Amino acid sequence: MVWFHGGDFSSLSGSRNVFDGTRLAHKGNVVVVTLNHRLNLFGYLQLAQFAPDYADSGDVGLLDLVQALQWVRDNIASFGGDPRNVTIFGQSGGGGKVSCLMAMPAASGLFHRAIVQSGSYYLAAMDIEAAAALTRKLLAALELSPSEASKLAGLPMATLVAGMEKAQKTPGGLNFRPVADGRALPSGPWVPGAPEVSRNVPLLVGTVATEMTLLTGAGDPATFALDDAALRQRLLRWFEPGDIDRVLETFREAWPGATPSDLFFAIDTDMSMRLGAWQQAGRKAAQGGAPVWLYEVDWRTPVGGGKWKTPHSVELAFVFDNVAKSASMVGTGVEPQRLADQMSACWLAFARSGNPDNAAVPHWPIYTEGDRATMVFDVTSRVGNDHRGAERKLLVALPAKQAG
Repeated sequence: MVWFHGGDFSSLSGSRNVFDGTRLAHKGNVVVVTLNHRLNLFGYLQLAQFAPDYADSGDVGLLDLVQALQWVRDNIASFGGDPRNVTIFGQSGGGGKVSCLMAMPAASGLFHRAIVQSGSYYLAAMDIEAAAALTRKLLAALELSPSEASKLAGLPMATLVAGMEKAQKTPGGLNFRPVADGRALPSGPWVPGAPEVSRNVPLLVGTVATEMTLLTGAGDPATFALDDAALRQRLLRWFEPGDIDRVLETFREAWPGATPSDLFFAIDTDMSMRLGAWQQAGRKAAQGGAPVWLYEVDWRTPVGGGKWKTPHSVELAFVFDNVAKSASMVGTGVEPQRLADQMSACWLAFARSGNPDNAAVPHWPIYTEGDRATMVFDVTSRVGNDHRGAERKLLVALPAKQAG
């Protein structure tokens, strides 16, 4: 089981305590591999148009992951692993990395199952033109012309980082991501459909109920104290004014007793994360190759008096069975371990057999566009057909102004 950390494609590392694979390895008789790789400008600065010797530069962060998988193929047997049964899994940006690898010819055959946790927001890669615009912005911050791009290789790392920080303060900032360069990442990765190169790779994909209490709320405390007027104002980010009453009616029915802040986080999560997961699962199912399973985590953490509900990253403690290392996220008591017992068992079953169904949870059916079966993880987990279906149908039908 090879883990890719989150932090979009720009930050963080695979060295956090919650990623310790010891308990997962002991529980499932698996080998857990975590790793670090190039990020931000060092991993995704597209230079092909400016310095031809660096034609693959827009995706070298992903190519690092390919090399890691090649190392696993060549060496993991010495650690007790099976190179013919490799699962790649990742959360948030790590899930985006999994999605990209599923579309990369160089990664074909290096893994055999894939898990995308809260990472389906990245289904379309950056195109060459958008990537070149970011490169020009960085070069300008470093007081270099496009014709001087090759000089980047001779600059100290600290100078490059300073230039990146300067460029990030300009309008639009910098948002380095993989580039559909026609080489390492030919297209997509998941637009317009599931990548053909991974047709035979089973997929497990999902989200947590209120991802954005952390991703939006932590940086904008006012979102926890919205009134109806402030909620409506924020919804203009996505919806035309005439559609907002309909949106609120649907979400109030789906989330009984919700405050304006609760409704905002529910809508923000669907628009920013869950629509992508539904799309990714649907595209994989429509491909007609290996199956896909869909999940959602609905358990609410007591941390912070319950204000966070089910925040982005809450499931990491459960997947790695590292509740004791994650009290700041999941609290203490018996409930977090019950989630860990279920989710880690499902991830291990999927890694071993390509099917997450096991005795720790109710029967988990394959996802199809007909029933949209979703495993809803909680203290007592359940399977719901077309879970949050009313929300999905409405949001798909509305002309959203911005999908994330």
